[in-house]
Amino acid sequence: MTGIEQTIVGLDVGTTKVCAVVGEMRRDGQVNVLGMGVGPTRGLSKGVVVNIGEVVSSITIAVEKAERLAGCKIGSAYVGVAGAHITSLNSRGVVSLGRSGRDIAAEDVSKAVEASRAITIPPQREVIHVIPRAFIVDGQEGVRDPVGMAGMRLEVETHIVTGTATALHNLVRCVQQAGVELDEMVLEPLASSEASLTAAEKKLGVALVDIGGGTTDIAIFIDGSIWHTISLPVGGNHLSNDISIVLRVPFDQAESLKVEHGQAQPTIKYGPLAVRANEEAEEEEGDALEVTTFSGENEQVSRRLLCEVINARVEEIFALVAKEIKRSGYDGLLPAGVVLTGGSAQLPGIAEVARNVLKMPIRVGTLTQLGGMTGLNGPAYSTAVGLLLWGLRNNLEAAVLPTVRRRQGWGVAPQRNEVAEKFKGWLREFIP
Repeated sequence: MTGIEQTIVGLDVGTTKVCAVVGEMRRDGQVNVLGMGVGPTRGLSKGVVVNIGEVVSSITIAVEKAERLAGCKIGSAYVGVAGAHITSLNSRGVVSLGRSGRDIAAEDVSKAVEASRAITIPPQREVIHVIPRAFIVDGQEGVRDPVGMAGMRLEVETHIVTGTATALHNLVRCVQQAGVELDEMVLEPLASSEASLTAAEKKLGVALVDIGGGTTDIAIFIDGSIWHTISLPVGGNHLSNDISIVLRVPFDQAESLKVEHGQAQPTIKYGPLAVRANEEAEEEEGDALEVTTFSGENEQVSRRLLCEVINARVEEIFALVAKEIKRSGYDGLLPAGVVLTGGSAQLPGIAEVARNVLKMPIRVGTLTQLGGMTGLNGPAYSTAVGLLLWGLRNNLEAAVLPTVRRRQGWGVAPQRNEVAEKFKGWLREFIP
């Protein structure tokens, strides 16, 4: 097609849904979505594969839907990874440039980043990303792009993300058995940040909180780069599970009640999902909900009770988020506040609850920089769209520097002469 530069696929294999997005980058810089496929996920628990056959089937359904809409065959994709097994740490690498000094080349930066990986990592864990945060040239801190500068000693501060090797390899196996090769494995909150955060927010200091089905993923950005990541083993499925227990209804019905009638703040009215703002003896018309219990009997419950159950769990999630942000030591460095993404971020009133618990500015992430298909601007699709943008705009930057420990079948690294050509553009994208 005329004017098309490349076509990329983002594949979000979440705990509750699989979403495949096919997009293209035109030479004028416009990103167009060609097709999207969404299907329910089975066989995952808190982001970890527990049944390979069911996960393969879920991926296949979503990929086939995306292929039909896009009118093309999906051969490879950028795949998101998350889960409680994900951990991170910060490290530093150093490379000597000689006593007389010389101009710093892209290969020197690559060596410094590789040197930062010389840390003790348990054999059961595998590196997903080694992300440069800042560079130091001969003691001069705050260097963003050292290439071309003269110096005798180059240091780099990196953020290293690791995951359990078995969990990562099982996910890769599921993707490949579904007929899709891996372009790159990307941490999901890092991908979501591509679609949901602005450069100004990253520069000022912001935390992205991605509330998925099985996990809540946190990524903290300061001075334009990522400083801290963590995954909490609690998410939207816990809300549905609480509803199922309190109202004594099957999980699927609890999920429907949450989506259709739920809200995170029970004392404030939100359009068609409004509930009573005060407790009165008479029920407001439309406040009663009919449910079918496990015994098969039809009962009526108040929408207020439903929302109070949701509110209790949402407050707990944000209390855990607040604890983790404080534990990171960066709680005083986030003037841009928190941006919420993920399916549960669509709950009416969730921003108000987050604001009350976290005591900082809150907004729900929206996706506005896409053309083509509509319906992808909600926070539920932030990871899939972010994976697409990661591939389109960063142009395999994780292969330019060794930020992903690749295995056979995980993708092919570029030739050495491509590294120097792509490095400067990669650096400007990732460390503004």
